[in-house]
Amino acid sequence: MTGVLLCCQAAVSDISTLLGSDVSMNCDLEEKEIVWIVLKSPDPPTQILRSFSSEEESPHYFNKSFRRKYSVKFKHRLVINNISADELGVYFCMSTRCPPKFSNSSRIYLNITDTSGLCSAHNETSLEFTDHIETQWNIIFIISALMIISVLIIFLI
Repeated sequence: MTGVLLCCQAAVSDISTLLGSDVSMNCDLEEKEIVWIVLKSPDPPTQILRSFSSEEESPHYFNKSFRRKYSVKFKHRLVINNISADELGVYFCMSTRCPPKFSNSSRIYLNITDTSGLCSAHNETSLEFTDHIETQWNIIFIISALMIISVLIIFLI
């Protein structure tokens, strides 16, 4: 039951971007220490880095290759540099204390614009419908992942 309560408090916001752009997002938790996590379907959640509120402490990266792409600014603000398709996904931060708190999540997706002007209303409607279905599946995936994480944490306790 705790997993359901934890997962359902989080909201998903969308961040539209272009490949090669820098993207940043805030962690809405007031914690001394948090972990940034990314969800990419069908992969399990991936821990990116542990961030500290003290500016004297450098972030801890869970994979050395993440240093090239991710950085942290004041107040746990995650910055993704020169975004590629590999970084698209749903991002959220989580407290490191027990029981953990979860932030609202941000879904990063590509901003695909048709500059030729040849796109018909039918194609736009199809894209909106496809995006709506994808959003529903992403939400289901996030809720499932958070429930699994919560059950694992409860099991470990």
